[in-house]
Amino acid sequence: MTGIETWSAGRLARVVSMLFVAVLFLLPIAGFVAMAFRSNDGVEAGEGGFLGLGDIAWSNVQYSWSQVNGFGPEGGLFSRWLMNSLVVAGGGAILAVVAALPAGYAMARLRFRARRAVLLITLVTMVMPNTVLVIPLFLEVNAVGAVGQLWPVALIMGFFPFGVYLSYIHYLTTMPRELVEAARLDGLGEVLVFWWIGLRISKQVVVLVAFFAFVANWTNFFLPLALLSSNQNNQTVSIGLQQLIGASPLFNPTVAAGLDVKLYMPQLALATFISMLPLLVVFLGAQRFLIRGETVGAVKG
Repeated sequence: MTGIETWSAGRLARVVSMLFVAVLFLLPIAGFVAMAFRSNDGVEAGEGGFLGLGDIAWSNVQYSWSQVNGFGPEGGLFSRWLMNSLVVAGGGAILAVVAALPAGYAMARLRFRARRAVLLITLVTMVMPNTVLVIPLFLEVNAVGAVGQLWPVALIMGFFPFGVYLSYIHYLTTMPRELVEAARLDGLGEVLVFWWIGLRISKQVVVLVAFFAFVANWTNFFLPLALLSSNQNNQTVSIGLQQLIGASPLFNPTVAAGLDVKLYMPQLALATFISMLPLLVVFLGAQRFLIRGETVGAVKG
């Protein structure tokens, strides 16, 4: 096949269309990131040229960070919100992995009476909107007097039905029934089969469940809003960003008039950009497993 035939009109049109769509998505993102490195005066004056790139300076970032992290009665609230998000999102992801792997293995390789019912409940819970569960969860947490604390939020975030289903598919497709039967004939109990064989082929699914759970927990807004709004110091960055926006002169001049710090577009863009960095780090760390997919199994291993 020649080069001319390879680059036919149809293929060229598809490539141009994809590049056009990619530019449509990338330009706003590039402009948003550039905004985090610009000055208030430069933004208001419309200086900097294309996407404001000419107005970018590290000194602008230092000033914007001093304003963002100076928010709150004594300052430092934004750093605390970031740490709270790491605690609840990371803790929830760890709990999700610990709970999802044995649950998925049990549904895939064990036979018990309520197996199909448990699988059906998992699927139904997986597609159920989180907003439906928030009010009952709030009543339960309130009953034990833990509203405003981080541990119930991390504990609830460890409930991750999608991770259970992902583990179920993993063990169903990568762990042959013959291997499990051979292990049982060798005298291993169900717990030891899972421990010595199931976990050894679970590196892929551990990363996948941890990644998806962390992303879901980090971007969760409604649950932290319901359980942590009563304690400003224990809030997460997702609801903290809402406070920053509400305290900006751009959106609420009345409230912002009484504050020492003034948050304009560069400061809000910087706060949002920083809040995205943990997700970017986790994605870069897990992308090898996300791209390769479920290819490591008992037969291949």
